[in-house]
Amino acid sequence: MQKEYIFQYEEIVDFKLLSDLELQLFQKAIDISKSAYAPYSKFNVGVALLLENNEIITGSNQENVSFPCGICAERVALFAAKSKYPKLTIEKIVITASSQNFELDYPVGPCGICRQVLIEYEDNQNKDIEIFLFDTKKIIKLAKAKHLLPFHFKEDRLKNK
Repeated sequence: MQKEYIFQYEEIVDFKLLSDLELQLFQKAIDISKSAYAPYSKFNVGVALLLENNEIITGSNQENVSFPCGICAERVALFAAKSKYPKLTIEKIVITASSQNFELDYPVGPCGICRQVLIEYEDNQNKDIEIFLFDTKKIIKLAKAKHLLPFHFKEDRLKNK
């Protein structure tokens, strides 16, 4: 049996089409990416997320010479938001990246771990999280985190023996 997974996303090349609030989120993501601690990868990631009360939480990636000890910008922002405002809904998350080692020619998406965390937060709040991935030339806009990882791990898919 063949099945098909389809999702839609929007590509935006005219930043003037964004709302003032979205532009503010984009600028905060760019600004916070400059505070990333990325001496090994030279790959800076910045995230700004919007909560339902219009509070903006930011995060940047933080590396460590013992690589598994580092943490991605997305999880920094998500964990900070849920630590400070555990009952508030996450409305939007904006993600950008830059590299001293590579030329990026397309907006960068979150790693698999961050995608899984985003989906669980989305499931727990029973409301989609709008995702924006962007660079200086283009924005990729997704309606929900689940579109980033279609076959995500989910506890209710496990069955007790």
